[in-house]
Amino acid sequence: MLRVHFSELDLARVRVAVRPDALWETVLSFHRLRESRAETVYGKWRSEARNRLNGEARLLAPLIPSRGYFPDFLTPAEGVIGCDAAMSALRAIPGERLNAELSGLPAARALPGWIRDLAQGERKSLDRLISTLRAYHKAAVAPYWPHIQARIEADRVARGRALLDGGADGLLASLPPTMRWRAPVLEVDYPVDRELWLRGRGLLLLPSFFCRGTPVTFRNPDLTPVLVYPVEHARCGLSLRTGQLPAVASGAGAGAGARAGSGSGSGAGSARTLGKLVGHTRSAVLLEVGGGCTTSELARRVGVSLASASQHASVLREAGLVHTLRQGGAVLHTLTPLGAALLRGGAAGERVFGPPAPLPPVVTSGRGPSSGRG
Repeated sequence: MLRVHFSELDLARVRVAVRPDALWETVLSFHRLRESRAETVYGKWRSEARNRLNGEARLLAPLIPSRGYFPDFLTPAEGVIGCDAAMSALRAIPGERLNAELSGLPAARALPGWIRDLAQGERKSLDRLISTLRAYHKAAVAPYWPHIQARIEADRVARGRALLDGGADGLLASLPPTMRWRAPVLEVDYPVDRELWLRGRGLLLLPSFFCRGTPVTFRNPDLTPVLVYPVEHARCGLSLRTGQLPAVASGAGAGAGARAGSGSGSGAGSARTLGKLVGHTRSAVLLEVGGGCTTSELARRVGVSLASASQHASVLREAGLVHTLRQGGAVLHTLTPLGAALLRGGAAGERVFGPPAPLPPVVTSGRGPSSGRG
């Protein structure tokens, strides 16, 4: 079990990541790629991703074992900004840190020559790592980014409502069952026993599409405290269906949950056109879901019965326009990127998210060597 210790200052500094982290999703997806279980969540994705890869899995396997520790430097804090920023951060990692963290791999003595050179600070090997990670991300993660982002945004809406209703205590108590808030300690299911003292630095909660089962954190306690946890998944799983999701650059975008059409003079016209297409009631349902709402809130806002609101939400969910997340005894509905694009009147290939929200200063993940994650 991992025990995360909070002070009053730490509670004031708890936050939820503004978007998916490009490299956390990349590294954790590599764990899912090598699983062989038949399933609805990752099965189609796994088959599609394997068909697009070209040797990247073989190169990354020694660095990212199927279980246990992988080097902290593979997931720099800049990953939440986007893939390019994360790769730049990787390139700046000092050789001493590379050596320290690579030595923690269970098969360190049997590592391929290029990884042993990487541990010695060889820049060509670092370039090879970066190009391999970038190619893997492009093949296995980037094509699904809008879908991943929709799931993370739905989780953010749920955490935001918990924060508004109950403050930091409510937020921490709302986390998935693998985490239990017993103030002032967050108990987390974890492979080993660990104590993490935040010491006024706060905690970044990072919902992840490809995290499965137990949450993950850095092994090095000196790094910015991060807790990566799995989001709830739709039964249909993840699959790339051409034209279904709008194209969004990896790491970009403020989120699909923002009220579509806000700040745009074309919003009313788009709503009228959408009403002709799907019916005025269902159009109103989709519009009200934009900011995130429960079924009862949806019924009240649209002026329909609870059963009718539930039926409309179900139809929109099956069409890929709405994502539904269970939150306690209620269900919370949010827009998918496709739903947001439809409300905006945008084509499937256009960018449907606004500019990224401003980020707080990032504490670089190169603050010191790590003895390993675990």
